[in-house]
Amino acid sequence: MAHTHEHGTRTEDRRALAVVLALTAGFTAVEVVGGLLTGSLALLADAGHMLSDNLSLGLALFAAWLAGKPATPERSFGYRRAEILAALANGVALVAISIWVFVEAFSRLREPTEVLGTPMLAVATLGLLVNVAGAFILSRSGGESLNVEGAMRHVIADALGSVGAMAAAGVIILTGWRYADPLISTAIGLLILASSWRLLRDSTNVLLEATPRGLNAEEVGRRMAAAEGVTEVHDLHIWTITSGFPALSAHVLVGHHENCHARRRDLEELLAHEFGISHTTLQVDHAGDHHASLQTLRFPSRSER
Repeated sequence: MAHTHEHGTRTEDRRALAVVLALTAGFTAVEVVGGLLTGSLALLADAGHMLSDNLSLGLALFAAWLAGKPATPERSFGYRRAEILAALANGVALVAISIWVFVEAFSRLREPTEVLGTPMLAVATLGLLVNVAGAFILSRSGGESLNVEGAMRHVIADALGSVGAMAAAGVIILTGWRYADPLISTAIGLLILASSWRLLRDSTNVLLEATPRGLNAEEVGRRMAAAEGVTEVHDLHIWTITSGFPALSAHVLVGHHENCHARRRDLEELLAHEFGISHTTLQVDHAGDHHASLQTLRFPSRSER
């Protein structure tokens, strides 16, 4: 049942990414045409921003498809990490986009360009509607994938760009002040840069096999060591295979008269119910048969402390 649910979630993710990619690609074409007809550099620049997002969405869609491929003896987890790599690439792309916005804004502050405010406002409003629809579709996909989150952050960044373009167009229409465009673009660039931080942090942590956010390895180790019959837990590792897929391995020592298989089943149930970790690899031995390395975390039972 878990496999069926996961497969259904990934299918929904791919469908959502495909629909949003079609929406944004279509609007990019509209924005290019609008920019050429009105002579608006702001719209053409935003079209370039949207084009980079289309490429990122395409990468996310490809990664979601790749992650759904079955495991092989050479790749026992399949291509699940492809989603994390795509999320990392999207985070880097967000940083690159924000730098481009800063450079472009500085250029326009030095030499403000003439922008036709009314057509700019119309196209920017349409862009906001498209991006809101895209964000809604991605949020309803039902998954907790970093890959989908990365795509959604691109869409949200586009929505912020549309809001900024609308605000700048409004100021230009009302006052004719052309500096509104680069100043608001700078603020949008800062927001885009901030939105990339969590994505880069989480994807990097997964690739470095850090303990998943929300889990405390020491707490997990102490709770395992406190279980009935357990005398010590060491060589404890907790990491993330891909979004929503935590894994754990550990070496557990139990009393001489304990049933190793029974204690392992008890620990597996404990980890699943208390910490949400269902993918575990536990080596269970009797105390005295094996010893922990001095370089690993050691969690003795309460009776030994």
